[in-house]
Amino acid sequence: MKATGIVRRIDDLGRVVIPKEIRRTMRIREGDPLEIYTDHDGEVIFKKYSPIGELHSFASSYAETLNKSCGLKVVICDRDTVIACAGVPKKEYVESKISAEADELIEMRSEYAWTEGESEKFITSRSNEKISVLCPITMSGDIIGAVASITDDKTPADHMEKKMIQTAASFLSRQLEE
Repeated sequence: MKATGIVRRIDDLGRVVIPKEIRRTMRIREGDPLEIYTDHDGEVIFKKYSPIGELHSFASSYAETLNKSCGLKVVICDRDTVIACAGVPKKEYVESKISAEADELIEMRSEYAWTEGESEKFITSRSNEKISVLCPITMSGDIIGAVASITDDKTPADHMEKKMIQTAASFLSRQLEE
């Protein structure tokens, strides 16, 4: 654990303000859920909660199925990191932070499909394959992540690829709401 040197007091309602610099660095937005952990040494730890992270094994299986049945390179992420992938090296993607451009696409709340002549957008800053199709995953109206297909191909996605990514995002949304 790293000390920040920042000290905050708890107010009369039990609230503490997380400084803006830390929220920006950790990508904590207004309304984001945080899990609270304690340990025997008296430490209180706040960790960003990822509902889709709880479906890790399920999301991994779904990504593998899409890859095997359709040949798609699939990445499933929460709002901050890649949680599952198939058709690409897991070491390069899983637990990597998503790029600012991927975050912007997710924030748009609608499907994105790369078109010819448009600049390429990458799911992580280390990725060398562009996002072909991206569809956000929502839960109770809140965006919690996305499903994306990635490619190094220079042709736009076809109708079937778009439908498969939409279906995956919709299916994961339903799994989370149950």
